[in-house]
Amino acid sequence: MSYVYKVVQLREGMIGGKISADKLEKVLNDHARQGWQLKAITSTDVKGRVGPGGVEGLLVTFERPAG
Repeated sequence: MSYVYKVVQLREGMIGGKISADKLEKVLNDHARQGWQLKAITSTDVKGRVGPGGVEGLLVTFERPAG
């Protein structure tokens, strides 16, 4: 069986901050309703919209069967 993958970047607010559990739960449930299954969550620096450099965020990887 082959799979397709989707990666979602998450961060809280314009200049970073911690991701709230409620926000993460909403993203997970929204994708689950579309047939996506959580594969991995990785902490990373993601580009902020204000100023140079990155801010702390998450990469959330989902998978589902292709087709």
